[in-house]
Amino acid sequence: MALRSTVYKAELAISDIDRGHYASHALTIALHPSETLERLMLRLLAFSLLAEDGLQFGPGLSSEGEPDLVLADDTGRLRLWVEVGLPDEKWVRKACGRADRVVILAYGGHKAEVWWRQQQGALARHRNLSVCAIDPQASEALAKLGERSMRVDCTVQDGQIWIGIGERSITIEPVWWAGSIEAARGA
Repeated sequence: MALRSTVYKAELAISDIDRGHYASHALTIALHPSETLERLMLRLLAFSLLAEDGLQFGPGLSSEGEPDLVLADDTGRLRLWVEVGLPDEKWVRKACGRADRVVILAYGGHKAEVWWRQQQGALARHRNLSVCAIDPQASEALAKLGERSMRVDCTVQDGQIWIGIGERSITIEPVWWAGSIEAARGA
């Protein structure tokens, strides 16, 4: 018998001071049976950082070669493709060919650094690609904040992200290995 996804609900309030974006989102996020809570929370972080009208969670792990987050316009054109993790270069090439902007949110500490050193040369040719790394202590702390039903407050200012859930909060400072937050946002 196949395992089912676990459903998480998040009431997300975003105050992105850097770009003057303020919004609230009622999100339903499926935790795939092979996915960790850390990865789910990083998908939520990516949503918070890149939020704009129409951004939604893609099929991700449940459908190979599909984005974790996706933004399409009314014609079906892919405006933004987001991958969380350490994707294979061929999937990145495919994404860069299909979408206007591609963002990879890399995590895993040393493993992510090794991945970047191995992929950097091949990925450098993609002008529509931004790669962001999240510190392993920050991603682990973010995972500890996750709850099946949560009210999430997110503030983005000066490139830092503050996430608060209940009485607990953390600050995350992404490191941009390729591109920039402005390029990732299409600014």
